[in-house]
Amino acid sequence: LLIHKFPEVSHVFSRIGTAEIATDPMGPNVSDTYLFFSPLEKWREVDGRKISKPELIELMRQELVSAAPGQTYLFTQPIQMRFNEIMAGARADLSLKIFGDDYTELERLATAARDVLRSVSGGGDVEFEALGRVPMLEITPKRDALQRLNLHADEINSVVSTALGGEDAGALIDGTKRYPIVVRLPEADRRNLAGLKQLPVLGEGGVQVPLERVADISVADRVGTINREDTQRRVAILINVRGRDTESFVLEAQAMLREQVKFPAGYFFEFGGQFENLQAARARLLVVVPAALALIFGLIYASFGSARQAVLIFLCVPLAATGGVVALWLREMPFTISAAVGFIALSGIAVLNGIMLISFINQLRAEGSDVRKAVVEGTLTRLRPKLMTALVASLGFVPMALSTGAGAEVQRPLATVVIGGVITSTFLTLILLPVLYDLMENRRPRRPPSDASAFDPASQTPATI
Repeated sequence: LLIHKFPEVSHVFSRIGTAEIATDPMGPNVSDTYLFFSPLEKWREVDGRKISKPELIELMRQELVSAAPGQTYLFTQPIQMRFNEIMAGARADLSLKIFGDDYTELERLATAARDVLRSVSGGGDVEFEALGRVPMLEITPKRDALQRLNLHADEINSVVSTALGGEDAGALIDGTKRYPIVVRLPEADRRNLAGLKQLPVLGEGGVQVPLERVADISVADRVGTINREDTQRRVAILINVRGRDTESFVLEAQAMLREQVKFPAGYFFEFGGQFENLQAARARLLVVVPAALALIFGLIYASFGSARQAVLIFLCVPLAATGGVVALWLREMPFTISAAVGFIALSGIAVLNGIMLISFINQLRAEGSDVRKAVVEGTLTRLRPKLMTALVASLGFVPMALSTGAGAEVQRPLATVVIGGVITSTFLTLILLPVLYDLMENRRPRRPPSDASAFDPASQTPATI
């Protein structure tokens, strides 16, 4: 269907069920369908431009829902899905976990929560992880009948196990190969509920009684999968966020869930997946970023031996951060962990530019130039090296900022932050740092000259010869 309807798709294959090695457990009702896209040049055009991947996904969803109603679909990248499973136990970017004791109540709360999440802006895919009931054959022994006939429940279990599951009756030997011989009911009889009720159960004295006399046999809808986490029952709703940052989506969803869904005592919810990883990464960044900035300031102070000049050079960091924030805003990108790493890298580049400028001005002053002359000459002399440094750092990140292939979600925010920060840091440093340096040094109290204690003959004691 997808290959015929969408020229953008070149190949499709699916994987259903559970592998022989239980490293990727999947039920028979879950399948992974992999789509291979044609080159971007073959994609259709919409309003004079190539169709985007989110638009293509939405068209695919509509086509699949109309062709196979009753199914749920989640669209993601294969490697991203596997990492989500490994780190958060969910097959989507985000998961809403609802905890409680009664599974019927959990189903009710999950259905209400899913309807709420679908109304939140940015919820691209909102579906149950594994929720619902499946038909099951229940065989319940009649205790009173077993007592009258002097039977045990094990005898019923043996009959049912042999008829439905099969029992080894021997082995067929073919050379060095051995094939087990299993005896069980034919497939048609195993599906015949009326025939199962007539299965003979051997009672006391060799009397055979039908199974329905000693057991209740029925087909009932029962819960297919019960998941637990931290010893508690839980159901999960899988969410793929599109066109919005994860944190703002979660904050809005939490407020709407608390307002529109009433959770009884003992039932609560929490968000997992990338939001959980974001919180953990943010906690680490709250330690790493201040430590990195403190280390940078310490190295600057150790190099110049002046707290004033160290603070002046350190001003390059907020100047660069301003450009990074503006660049993210202009490209409508959310703040991510990769963007935070970009800010850390940007701090080093910005401080390096400040050190290059201030150190050269100090060198000119040490050669005898006054403050104003050293500031003007140092700024003009270091203009070309600073521009070259900025161009190298900026142009080197342009391919990452414009990338659309695998890993682009990580590369684009980092490169955008570095490019925007380097641009603002370079120009604002050339304008503000010389002015601040001039003001700081001119207002600084002058030290007395080294030969201030001139020789005063009247205050000296005559030398003794």
